[in-house]
Amino acid sequence: MKNYKDLKDKAILLGWIAGLLLITSLIWIITQQVQSYYLLRSVNNVFINNNDVRRLSAVIPLKSNKQGLNVKGFWYTMHNSTDNMFVFSAFNDGIMIPLGAVVTPDGKVSDLIPLSAHAVYVFDSLPKSILQMYVSRIEASAPVLQEGGRE
Repeated sequence: MKNYKDLKDKAILLGWIAGLLLITSLIWIITQQVQSYYLLRSVNNVFINNNDVRRLSAVIPLKSNKQGLNVKGFWYTMHNSTDNMFVFSAFNDGIMIPLGAVVTPDGKVSDLIPLSAHAVYVFDSLPKSILQMYVSRIEASAPVLQEGGRE
């Protein structure tokens, strides 16, 4: 009888954990648009505070068929420019460093921009091989602008 009680308690605990993971996953998926909007506002505030004339204007919704190449982040169009920006986080010694990659219409990264005070501080000490890895992954997953639209 005691084994049945222990098994029942473990099943209830497992059910709670699975339910919490399911709810968390759904919330994460449902709030992607809100997250991208607040990230757009934050990056524009960084540009304003740094007296930079660049601004992000809109999120680029992507339907990527490429598996495993993508760096997690958001694509944005840039105001008064044909370039796009990919905002992502790099890791250095276990610390997330927010970066923006300015990507030309042909899919090449033209500039990497640190997006926080800490990122500016450690940007020059990041290994060039790590930055090149991120650049090559971004270029591999960059949306190619076509005459009729984005994809």
